[in-house]
Amino acid sequence: MASTLVDAGSRLRAPARLPSFRLLWLGQSLSLLGDGFSYIAFSWITLSLTQSTLALGYVLAFQAVPRALLTLVGGSLSDKWSSRTLMKFSSWARAGLMAAVGLAGTTGSLTVWMLCCAAAAFGAVDAFFQPARASILPSVVDKELLAPANALLAVGTKVSAVLGPAVGGMVVAFSDASIAFLVDGACFALCGLCVAGIRPLPRPGADPEAKAGAKAEASAPAAPVAAGNSLGSRIRAGLRYAFEDPRIRTILAVDAAVTFCQAGPFTVGFATLAKVDLHGGSTTLGLLNGALAGGAMLGTLVGGALSSRPRVGLLIAALAGWLAIGTGLLGIVDSTVGALVTVLAMGFGMGFQGVFGLSWIQRNIDGAVLSRVISVDMVIGYGVAPLSLIACGALARSGTAPMFALSAVILTVTAIGILSSKVVREMR
Repeated sequence: MASTLVDAGSRLRAPARLPSFRLLWLGQSLSLLGDGFSYIAFSWITLSLTQSTLALGYVLAFQAVPRALLTLVGGSLSDKWSSRTLMKFSSWARAGLMAAVGLAGTTGSLTVWMLCCAAAAFGAVDAFFQPARASILPSVVDKELLAPANALLAVGTKVSAVLGPAVGGMVVAFSDASIAFLVDGACFALCGLCVAGIRPLPRPGADPEAKAGAKAEASAPAAPVAAGNSLGSRIRAGLRYAFEDPRIRTILAVDAAVTFCQAGPFTVGFATLAKVDLHGGSTTLGLLNGALAGGAMLGTLVGGALSSRPRVGLLIAALAGWLAIGTGLLGIVDSTVGALVTVLAMGFGMGFQGVFGLSWIQRNIDGAVLSRVISVDMVIGYGVAPLSLIACGALARSGTAPMFALSAVILTVTAIGILSSKVVREMR
């Protein structure tokens, strides 16, 4: 038992021994920390200037819409140039934007329309960073280290997602939102420096391992060759690559289903569950979100520590079924402890499967189109999330049971659909 734990710990630490991976981990964590800062800073300074929640909605929308519209462009350019280059310049551009907003705020010249323009520019530049950060890992670590490396990056992501808004709120409380923008700019600038120091692995012209596995992956489409090298043709080629492969289509469909059953149920649903069904308050809501995050982090670490490579298709089906059971239970649970245990287990499953699902994508999709496929997945998520929020908001008026029941049905159908495909079941 002790030997097994030592081996698992050694496997998790292996990527951290690589200088370029450490720089990637730190850079990504700083970027996500900056994202949390920017959300708090934009929100607080907008409310301070206008005293209007409608104006806040405009500012946040100005940031979200360009990000959603330009993500496919970001994925295409990341494949054409390099993920490292795009991450580096995106980080420095965001640093400049945040510093400019902070300086305008300290001089008293900031207006709400300046904030809208800055938010739109931030969202546009961020659209080039996100696909690149998800596709750079195969150029930093060897294939056998993808799972533990993804696990460590995911842990950094979750920690930064918690610390960013919390620290940003403290900076605003003890100074003002303008200072938060300046600190935010420093985070992005440091991220750019970290990414600039990454040295990609040398790639031999002929990869024996890739040749040996070519037959096993015969059903995968070849890297797309566009009729032209224009941006539009590259985006279309990436879309064809993603939707012609049944395995990639399955991953996209599952991600869409999980996003739909997470965005609304884990926001509107958790809030309604905490206040109405469990007769709690903000503390109960915080515990539910903490249990989800804690379970996901634990599942991520366990998945990254495993030395075996499970069948990803069966694992995806198992996750859909696992979440279906969990959401079904949330619709009937009547105690806080029961809800917390259920949410913790759901988070564990999501974190565990996420390590292997992302590693499969990075290992099996041609590097020439990897960022474009990832950007397709992101755009689908951007579209599904607001639909989930609207649907769950409407269903929550009748209580949490109908909302969680709908999620359970969608996830059950998803699991059955995965198991019905032999090609998907045999994914490794």
